[in-house]
Amino acid sequence: MLEDLLSGAWQSVVFGIVGVGLMAAGFGLVDLLTPGRLRDLIWVERNANAGLLLAANQLGIAGIVFTAILTSYSDFGKGLASTVLFGVVGLAIMALAFVVLDLLTPGKLGEVICSPEPHPAARVSAATHFGAALIVCACIA
Repeated sequence: MLEDLLSGAWQSVVFGIVGVGLMAAGFGLVDLLTPGRLRDLIWVERNANAGLLLAANQLGIAGIVFTAILTSYSDFGKGLASTVLFGVVGLAIMALAFVVLDLLTPGKLGEVICSPEPHPAARVSAATHFGAALIVCACIA
């Protein structure tokens, strides 16, 4: 009994570290897709557009990690590998969704996201990121 509890706790720690790592990669992805430094845009300039996009990205990655863990293989190693794989796939799909949306809309989406004035395109971009993550979640389940 105690051994099962300790094993479960250890697996939770490892999955948690992987999840936080994937969310950090999501931060890096949004930073790469938008001009300027994301941390300055959100925490110094209080840019709502960039904050909304990052929030959607973080929730999307968390949803992918959650779904991957929930539907995980009974073998810990396979479950961990699938979580990492689907997390990376999710990041790639979200980046692709951003690029496609940028191509379909006027102007440069990254510049719109960095604009200090709230812009409806930020909501559309956030929904696109989160929607892309949901598609990956459905593929996992």
